[in-house]
Amino acid sequence: MKKTNIIYWVFTGLLAAFMLFSSIPDILVVPDAVTFMTHLGYPKYIIPFLGVAKLLGVIAILIPGFPRIKEWAYAGLAFDLIGATYSIVAVGPIQVSMLGMVVFFIPLIGSYLYYHKRLNLAQ
Repeated sequence: MKKTNIIYWVFTGLLAAFMLFSSIPDILVVPDAVTFMTHLGYPKYIIPFLGVAKLLGVIAILIPGFPRIKEWAYAGLAFDLIGATYSIVAVGPIQVSMLGMVVFFIPLIGSYLYYHKRLNLAQ
């Protein structure tokens, strides 16, 4: 159980840090974030909404309990990452540097899998 908890918190901490640091520029509507998102074709008004949604997802996965909300948060963060990856690929030609997006999926998948392992061990 201890090993599972450690692995879970490493993955969850990385996921929370990635998503938190990507949500702050969106919430604050930083000009670079606006430029990037408008380049992808998104309207300016959606940027703070996406930032707040990511922040709420991070809070939901960090707070203990509330298993149904955690499931929705994991799903929302997965949709955000999948949508971001698709948007980047759809706008321009695929480049090797785009493979960096895969790095963000590793903590998400690891956190989700070990969240369920923790639940199964607790029963």
